[in-house]
Order: sequence, then structure tokens, then C-alpha cells
Amino acid sequence: MLISDSEILEKFAKESSRNEAFELLLQKYQQKIYWLCRRMVIDHDDADDLVQEVFIKVWKNLDGFRRDAQLYSWIYRIASNECLQFLEKKKKRNHSSIDDFGDTLADNLSSSDYLNGEQIQRRLYEAMETLPAKQKLIFQLKYFEELKYEEISVALGTSVGALKASFHLAVKKIEDYLLTQD
Repeated sequence: MLISDSEILEKFAKESSRNEAFELLLQKYQQKIYWLCRRMVIDHDDADDLVQEVFIKVWKNLDGFRRDAQLYSWIYRIASNECLQFLEKKKKRNHSSIDDFGDTLADNLSSSDYLNGEQIQRRLYEAMETLPAKQKLIFQLKYFEELKYEEISVALGTSVGALKASFHLAVKKIEDYLLTQD
């Protein structure tokens, strides 16, 4: 039985049940956050590191969670920001353009155990690597996580209209990529 976010927050507010609450939070969201990170950075080890960073930030800041958004939206926002920051740092560290960095990630797809399945899945991920990082994130949240625009808006702090436009552009770019690769 899954515990509700409000029950987790109530337990976290009490010093005696704080660790238990955090374990429940991890059980509920760790896998979702892992896959969000994994789709963004491709590499398993990088995704694992990011998940740890995300939940360290969640632990440190959960007391200050204002409950004006849903808990998972808040956690997704932290995860999204961590992924975007990671990609930016990696790009700078490699002294490459974002296009070259996207090519590097796309090359990693072909050697990834995660994507050793069907060719269409690999091509979709390769197409996603051609997207700017923020557009890629929006595409993932809508397509893979099946979040509503309103939920993504809260998670990313972006208007619904901008999200719809960005998602539409991402779909068009992916479609164009897939059609030109035949």
C-alpha cells in the first residue's frame, strides 16, 4: 500500500518518524526520478549520482516544503534542475558545443545496456539527443512520465502555453529526425 504525500510530510515533521518518512518517500519516488535522470543523461552511473544529489536536496529542504504544489512536482523540479545543471557542467568540462555533446550522448546510446532492445527505441533516444536540454526534459515529462501540462508547469516553473509550444517543437524535431534517418 502506498502512503500519501501528506502522510509522508506529517511523519517527516516529527523528529521520531523522520527517517521512516524519508524511506517511504524514497520507495515512492526514487525509481521515477532515476528514470527521469537516466533518460536525460543516458549513463547509469551519472543517473545514480544525480538521484543521490536530488534526494540529498530533498532531505535538506523538505522542512521548508510549502505544500503549495504537489510533493512529486517539487521533487521533479529539483531533479530537472539537477539534470540540466549536470549536462551544462559536463558540456563545459568537455569544452564542446551542445551539438557535439549531443552527438557524444547519442554515441553512448549504441553502447548502453539500457537500450539494447528494439531499433525504434534506440532511434527515438537518438532523436531526443538532438533536442536542447530543456526541450528534451519537457518531452520526457510529457511523453514518458505522462504528466499533464499543468503538472509540468508547476515542476518547471513555466507557463502551460510555453510548455505546449516546446513539446510541439520537440515532437516535430523528433519526427523530422526519424524521417531523415530512414
